[in-house]
Amino acid sequence: MANNSTLDVFSNRTGQNSSQPSPFTEIRENPLKTYLLGIIISICGNFLISISLNIQKYAHMRQSQLGDSRPYYTSVLWWSGVVLMGLGELGNFAAYGFAPASLIAPLGCVSVIASAVISVVFLKETLRASDVVGGALAVVGTYLLVTFAPHTSTHITAHLVQRYAVSWQFLIYLFLEVVVFSILLYLYKRRNIKHITIVMLLVALLASLTVISVKAVSGMITESIKGDLQLTYPIFYVMVVVMVASCAFQIKFLNQAMKMFDATEVVPINFVFFTASAITAGIVFYQEFQGLALLNILMFLFGCLLSFIGVFLIARDRPKIKTENITFIAMGKIPGRKCKDKVQPEAKSNAYGSLAAKLMCNKPGPQDDS
Repeated sequence: MANNSTLDVFSNRTGQNSSQPSPFTEIRENPLKTYLLGIIISICGNFLISISLNIQKYAHMRQSQLGDSRPYYTSVLWWSGVVLMGLGELGNFAAYGFAPASLIAPLGCVSVIASAVISVVFLKETLRASDVVGGALAVVGTYLLVTFAPHTSTHITAHLVQRYAVSWQFLIYLFLEVVVFSILLYLYKRRNIKHITIVMLLVALLASLTVISVKAVSGMITESIKGDLQLTYPIFYVMVVVMVASCAFQIKFLNQAMKMFDATEVVPINFVFFTASAITAGIVFYQEFQGLALLNILMFLFGCLLSFIGVFLIARDRPKIKTENITFIAMGKIPGRKCKDKVQPEAKSNAYGSLAAKLMCNKPGPQDDS
């Protein structure tokens, strides 16, 4: 059983008195254990993602070196990387049900650090000084995040999600997000402004809704597994729709960014924007920083800053996959492009007869063959 002080803490977060049970009361018998479980699941998930990325990268490199013309998706090795990617993302999804969203999102830097280490050890990439410095900063930042993040873990129930969804601070936040998203989309689609900041902000705004819905769905599934069924409430399916839709459009804009810009630009900017939007979503929707000491907030933000700088240093100017040079003829070098005036004119043209006669005169006859 939790002691009275623990009950008071969780009751105060919902605005209810511990002596008056209600559907909004959030009680954890061992909140620290649940909190640590979410951190461990998230770290393991991000580690699996880093392994999967390097396996897929190695599959592309091997296929290129062997000169294999078959599609990459026919490779068993590539599919094994995809499976690991799915397991890693599933781990991140589950972690949102145990730990605050404002902590799980910044832990994505673990994937960047692990990916850099694996690429140096197994893919024989060059270890740069920026990798060492960036990795050290990211590790220190991760330690500060884990230490100073909100350590309370709440029951994510349908009643709680419904109450948060109609809170005034979230409605104002949602209104502002819709306005900003509409302006950015207008600039991107109508004005054809293809700046990386605009594209990545579109991804980040969608990611904010993704984090809110993912944590809601994951938390309600977790409570249902524990015996408190939450899948009968309409809000669960509303959050599922929001999660799927926001993820789909987020992937769409992210793929467009990867086509237009280099990965060394997209990866760090996406990490920074995604983390910032996830933290904001956790603060506004789930009120995760409520009651947190000012020192904890400042140290948490400082840890985020160190992680951002570390990821920028690691992702900057990463070596690209070497692929075989494909021989092709540029459009400006097509043979005969400058000889279009020597093409036989139409039969109705006055130049037809003279040009045809000239061609016939220059044509070698049977006597020339000898």
